[in-house]
Amino acid sequence: MTKTTYTLEMTSPDSLKKSDREVPGFSVQHVRQPYPELAKFMHTLVGHPWSWGGREEWGESEWTNFISKSGYEMGLASVNGAPAGYFELLKEEGDVQIVSMGLVPQFIGHGYGGALLTAAIDRAWALDAGKVWLRTCSQDHPHARDNYIARGFNVVKTTEGSANDPIPSFWDLNG
Repeated sequence: MTKTTYTLEMTSPDSLKKSDREVPGFSVQHVRQPYPELAKFMHTLVGHPWSWGGREEWGESEWTNFISKSGYEMGLASVNGAPAGYFELLKEEGDVQIVSMGLVPQFIGHGYGGALLTAAIDRAWALDAGKVWLRTCSQDHPHARDNYIARGFNVVKTTEGSANDPIPSFWDLNG
């Protein structure tokens, strides 16, 4: 089985097309003190249905090293107080990557994805990014790439590979 991986980028804050859909009860909080167990829990909770890979073998030290990187940030989404999703940002060399972003399955299909992505992009630009970029693939939610494009991202690279290939390095800005 093969998968298609897409690299998308936004090069100006003016390119952001904010979600204007009404999403009652939705909020996003910046996590000022992320900790390894929270990062692992959210990554597993949100990513499991889409077989997110690359972190299955991580122990506490790998999670600690990841969230301790200079430029790492996390945002947690909630709906009426219930955890609904999250995003991870990593600023390196002036650019900000949306490393992970997604919703808990119960909250998919209600307009929260556009609101969460808008919040992640707003935060990325607030970090004085040169550009904001991310990767997604054909194994992600069927509407994920469309959501990124609807918010103003452009596909800049497409690659084909085995569905079992490891995820490219999170810190490979040239990949």
